[in-house]
Amino acid sequence: MKEIDENNKSFENIKHIDENGVEFWYARELMPILQYSNWQNFEKIIQKAKISCENSGIAVIDHFTDANKMVQIGSGAYREQIDYKLTRYACYLIAQNGDSRKKVIALAQTYFAIQTRKQEITEKEYSLLTEDEKRFYQRNLTRKGNYSLNQTAKRAGVKNFDKFHNSGYKGLYNGETADDIAKRKGLRYREDILDNMGSDELIANLFRISQTEQRLKRDNVDTEKKACDTHNKIGKIVRKAIKEAGRNYARRITYSKEKFKTIRKRK
Repeated sequence: MKEIDENNKSFENIKHIDENGVEFWYARELMPILQYSNWQNFEKIIQKAKISCENSGIAVIDHFTDANKMVQIGSGAYREQIDYKLTRYACYLIAQNGDSRKKVIALAQTYFAIQTRKQEITEKEYSLLTEDEKRFYQRNLTRKGNYSLNQTAKRAGVKNFDKFHNSGYKGLYNGETADDIAKRKGLRYREDILDNMGSDELIANLFRISQTEQRLKRDNVDTEKKACDTHNKIGKIVRKAIKEAGRNYARRITYSKEKFKTIRKRK
């Protein structure tokens, strides 16, 4: 995850906000981060991205805006330099049309498709994501959900959070604790089990998390024991629902011995 975080910071560092609070990126600043050194080659990628945008029935001008400026070239002379203001979607299309052999291109695709604070992707957009992108998206939602659940659990009187979270895992995973799940997946010490789950498994855990938080609030739970019991009960309810929806999926959650590839190990 360290490499992803570093690249995400790079994309964040060159992001601009206009007077209306709308985020955008300059093509000239994006170019070196995507490991292109020649503007002519990078502009070819931009043109391909524009075509992709047009073929999707989306107005190109809404996402690719000319931002040419005068730059000094020496001896006090100036010349016009071509540049573009790009929306998040434009950056994503550029990454999609970039050199797929570059790892940073795959990371850029994930960042611009998923990591956003102001926009939610639609069901159609989600269905078009790769499995890694879906996992990255669901992992972010799960991380935020866990943070919110922890705050609610703390107000309910929870002090031993390992015990509280294991109560939920035991309910969903038929008695397994977080350590048991990690051992079954063959993870190393301190590897996060949530970073080693597929998108479907993350969705199941996100449902457990959100439903537990709602129940704690609705029932005005005020002791650690009641909170743990509630978490365990919700875990069992989610497990039962999965079984009823499809037996094979329920079995995969509990007994799968395959270690999911994490995004941080993407090649």
